[in-house]
Amino acid sequence: MASSQTWLFRPFQERSTQIFLGVLFSALVLVTFLHLFMPQDSALHVSAYTVTLLGKYLCYALLAVAVDLVWGYLGILSLGHGAFFALGGYAMGMYLMRQIGDRGTYGDPLLPDFMVFLNWQELPWYWLGFDMAWFAFIMVLLAPGLLALVFGFLAFRSRVTGVYLSIITQALTFALMLAFFRNEMGFGGNNGLTDFRDILGFNLRSDASRLGLFIATGVALAIGYVICRGIVTSKLGRVSVACRDAEARTRFLGYRVERVQLFVFVVSAMLAGVAGALYVPQVGIINPSEFSPLFSIEIVVWVALGGRATLYGAVIGAILVNYAKTVFTGVMPDAWLFALGALFVLVTVFLPKGIAGLLQKDRKTDTADDAPAAQEATA
Repeated sequence: MASSQTWLFRPFQERSTQIFLGVLFSALVLVTFLHLFMPQDSALHVSAYTVTLLGKYLCYALLAVAVDLVWGYLGILSLGHGAFFALGGYAMGMYLMRQIGDRGTYGDPLLPDFMVFLNWQELPWYWLGFDMAWFAFIMVLLAPGLLALVFGFLAFRSRVTGVYLSIITQALTFALMLAFFRNEMGFGGNNGLTDFRDILGFNLRSDASRLGLFIATGVALAIGYVICRGIVTSKLGRVSVACRDAEARTRFLGYRVERVQLFVFVVSAMLAGVAGALYVPQVGIINPSEFSPLFSIEIVVWVALGGRATLYGAVIGAILVNYAKTVFTGVMPDAWLFALGALFVLVTVFLPKGIAGLLQKDRKTDTADDAPAAQEATA
């Protein structure tokens, strides 16, 4: 019991974790205050649209933390984490669709509108249970976790590594995208799942629900960050770094590398699924485009920009890139992909350790500058 408590509470003793959580919860409180108590005609008022947009950024931040866990600390460059994100989103979307009931366009109390339109006669077996919130929330974790478990078991047992593993993860998400585009799969085809109304009995279109989802996403990001910090600062984390830097030597020392890789990979996938589940009710839609390999590549860019193997750097990168995307696509939408590619090249050349590397460098410089002064004062 003592070791589990140490594992759980060790991150709270780190200054970086304290700063991250302090900034995050301060931001949640500030946005909540400005949204609720500032007049709508005030320049300081945060609109419901902005609250939703910020909530989407936090979902992406949690997804980036999940990718950084496997890429930064395990050395696995996953180009398929968009699949885990989308599976969590579809699990939530199926629950939200079941909550519509007979308020849909066709008034069917059991079948979603797209199934009625496609002349489905009964609800598929894999939709059963999604009318219950607890079942849907379990599936948010179980669906991506189970996929990661099966995929990881086969890949890591076969010792597939490096670029080959990256290609396989990308092929996985591409195959799922093609499958979910098919109408006969029963997930809405090209249009996906949309027209959500309620979540846990609350109206999704109300400002209060949007604010609640924003706060819930912030709390989920904090919990996910602490879990990841707990893993990377534990013995498991040290073994993960050893697998990243010298896998053959780690095997020689007697560690079951594939088990370490599998456990961390499954945890990362489940965090990505939670991010997808929180994303869907805020944006109001989930469709197969979330499986796109391009989206998974974008996630890697977020982590690279923010800084690998830092976790908080992944959060910074996700928020900055998506804010830039929001601004840039409003001005020059056709040029965004070129800007994203240029950003990745610039980061690789000039910021190999990302923004977090700059912050760490400045902190080390300040420490070095303070050392002579402290020595003189001691003398």
